[in-house]
Amino acid sequence: MGERCRTVEGVAVTGSFWAGKNVFITGHTGFKGGWLTLWLTQAGARVHGYALGPPTDPNLYTAARVGDALAGQTIADLRDAARLTRALAEAEPDVVFHLAAQPLVRESYKEPVATYAVNVLGTVHLLEAVRACPQVRVVVNVTSDKCYENREWLWGYREHEALGGRDPYSSSKACAELVTAAYRDSFLAAAGVAVATARAGNVIGGGDWAADRLVPDFFRAARAGRALEVRYPDATRPWQHVLEPLAGYLRLAERLWSDGPAAAGAWNFGPDEADVMPVRWLLERLCELVPGTRWQALGTPQPHEAGLLKLDSSKARALLGWRPRWSLATALARTVEWQQAFEAARDLRACCLEQIRAYQGAAG
Repeated sequence: MGERCRTVEGVAVTGSFWAGKNVFITGHTGFKGGWLTLWLTQAGARVHGYALGPPTDPNLYTAARVGDALAGQTIADLRDAARLTRALAEAEPDVVFHLAAQPLVRESYKEPVATYAVNVLGTVHLLEAVRACPQVRVVVNVTSDKCYENREWLWGYREHEALGGRDPYSSSKACAELVTAAYRDSFLAAAGVAVATARAGNVIGGGDWAADRLVPDFFRAARAGRALEVRYPDATRPWQHVLEPLAGYLRLAERLWSDGPAAAGAWNFGPDEADVMPVRWLLERLCELVPGTRWQALGTPQPHEAGLLKLDSSKARALLGWRPRWSLATALARTVEWQQAFEAARDLRACCLEQIRAYQGAAG
């Protein structure tokens, strides 16, 4: 599978909208942020990044040489409001994507104060910096599907459903939604800045080495020659390849640019109903793709995590023309392909760009 990731030339990852745009991405050293940076820079955008250093070793930022594509970057903390404000002013961005966060549920149980400080107050700092930067026209704040008050419903949550969250991570994302809405209504809409939040499901893809995430944990167990121990094999999640929500964020930003407040608000970007699958299904497919691997359920009590979670993305489909392009089976195959390219020491930036090209060429 990895053979297709050797080289790529002349990748056109999106239309002419992004050519020449100044874009500011928080969290560019992370998994999602790295893929978004590569996509935008290949489209001709001038991307400025703001983030802490890469969160893991190895990491996508280093492996795919994400930093080589940047017009500029600041390695600093969201909690440093003065530094963030200065970096945004220096970049003079047209569009801001806010992805930097403490992204892990289990980590939020260990470090609740830091989780709220980064995810909530960090969002306040970012929006305050936007208020002070007259060049900004569009802000997309990436939160999470876990921002909803999860009642374990069989149907997907829509954007107007109640926010909530039993664990610190989930509730911090609900708080970030409320902060964003308040800043939009109190300050930014009147200043001509179009602001939206984006809620996506459980993303997978090459270059994710985060702890306590199912697919990275699977690859770590495979390399160690041991069975992966799984907390909740029957938990159901809205799995999707990382390029799926990123395509939604890009399309949303374009619509915010053209339509302004009419496109503001919250937007879901989730997979098709057929790809909302339990953990055990995903692991069985991975074991088929990577022969010799295995998994087993943990028998000890674990901190609470949602058992069933779905998103209704009808709004994005109807108003943005966005819909998933890759099935979950394809997403898993592409993730394994990327991992094999990594293990074979191939050109991983080329692999990312080839997958972006393939995604754009898929029917959607």
